[in-house]
Amino acid sequence: MFNRIFQLFKIARKLSTSGAIDTINQIYKIPFIINIFFVAISLGSSKKKFEDKKKPGEKLCIALEGMGTTFIKLGQFLATRPDIIGEELANNLEKLQDKLPAFETYEAKKIIRKEVGEIQFNNILELSEPIAAASIAQVHIAKIKNENQSKEVAIKILRPDIEKLFNEELDALMLFAYIVENTISKSKRLKLVEVVHLLREITNIEMDLRFEAAAANELYENTKNDKGFNVPRIFWNYTTKRILTLDKVEGISIREYEKLKDQGINLKELAENLIQHFLKQAVNDGFFHGDMHQGNLFVDQKGNIIPVDFGIMGRLDKNNRKFLAEILYGFIQRDYKKVAEVHFQAGLVPQDASKEEFAQALRSVGEPIFGQSIKDISGGNLLAQLFEITEKFNMPTQTPLLILQKTMVVVEGVARKLYPETNIWEVSRPVLEDWLKNIKSPKNTFDTAINTSTEIIKRIPNFPDFMDKANYALQLMAEGKLNLGPGNNKNIEAEQMRLKNFKNNLIIGFLGIVIFILLVF
Repeated sequence: MFNRIFQLFKIARKLSTSGAIDTINQIYKIPFIINIFFVAISLGSSKKKFEDKKKPGEKLCIALEGMGTTFIKLGQFLATRPDIIGEELANNLEKLQDKLPAFETYEAKKIIRKEVGEIQFNNILELSEPIAAASIAQVHIAKIKNENQSKEVAIKILRPDIEKLFNEELDALMLFAYIVENTISKSKRLKLVEVVHLLREITNIEMDLRFEAAAANELYENTKNDKGFNVPRIFWNYTTKRILTLDKVEGISIREYEKLKDQGINLKELAENLIQHFLKQAVNDGFFHGDMHQGNLFVDQKGNIIPVDFGIMGRLDKNNRKFLAEILYGFIQRDYKKVAEVHFQAGLVPQDASKEEFAQALRSVGEPIFGQSIKDISGGNLLAQLFEITEKFNMPTQTPLLILQKTMVVVEGVARKLYPETNIWEVSRPVLEDWLKNIKSPKNTFDTAINTSTEIIKRIPNFPDFMDKANYALQLMAEGKLNLGPGNNKNIEAEQMRLKNFKNNLIIGFLGIVIFILLVF
């Protein structure tokens, strides 16, 4: 209990002295009493000063970067939630630099030896100094003995004790979020406890490098026959929870345009390939790289795109892929009524909304796009309009589609840098047409019918038992013994219950100390 309070005071001091609170105050007016608390807690220390010409969002990025791992991750997470913090601030937080000083190579060797064992460790012939260091992990180049051959690989290694540090700070942030939500009524709509809870879940998965290895491996299997897109291979015998080993990338960063030109790479084709490969992954496989910014993309001498960093991936089920393809294709065809119908069929819009009004809102998004090249289209403005429509028609936020939309904007931006005249909609058309032809083909329809029939036949023997269970469930409902409320928030509810108990214990402890002082003195 006292550790959590101590961490909370440390974080409060960090927030105050880093300049984060002053910056947040420029964006959202913080209540007077909370401002007083932060002023008091920063007494005796100097506050970080920023240049006046910088925007509040840019200042917040610098402040979060200076506060370390937990706050860098918090900023990155909030950048994916413009529905919570607003489009402008989300765009600013996307520029957050995930860089920290590297830890020593001898520490890296100790971690590798402990993770893979002495025999495998002895098969590592060379280990470089770190070539990149972020908030959670750093990367080294190594030469390993693999199948009696020497092989150059990249080894990603988690920072020492990073899980402990991160979870301790998040415990304190969770308490802070709970206090704010329960003292400031207007903050409830921000769902701060839920935000911190989701950040914990996402980052704890990111801190198990086996999950990232599995994601890279799945993307490799899905794309190994796709010309022009090469995913590095995973070396499982050198991969554990704390280390990830994969092929060393031999290529040029996609941001180094002059070097790519010198290599004879056709930038127009490269831009088109990038868009088409991303869309193929999304609509064909339903599994796509969710962080395709310039720092995560390389190009080899043959013009193949090589992605790295598989910590953020997106996944869409078959129905969502179908709806996505039809929605995008409807935009290309400028058939806004069809796009509106698809939204209603997919359950993305409440059924009591007006289709005609929704189609009109979609037209306001689509019409400015056509006849323009990518350099004249603002992905940020387009996304902002889509979120405005979401708010107006009470569309529920869907995380997979949110990741997809954000990644599309990033991919569009990378393509814009490579070849400004690329028209994302014209490049997208053949991928979407092929997908729609495939799902509507007689063979696909027949296969779907066969699969559905097979599932029904499989379940026929269980039908009487199913009816008995349904009858029993109806009886429980009639008696008021069965609660059919949503169960997705059980973990968050449990966290809130723990925080409530913690608050009660804190009050009891404080009263106990007061009574003790009164009795003694």
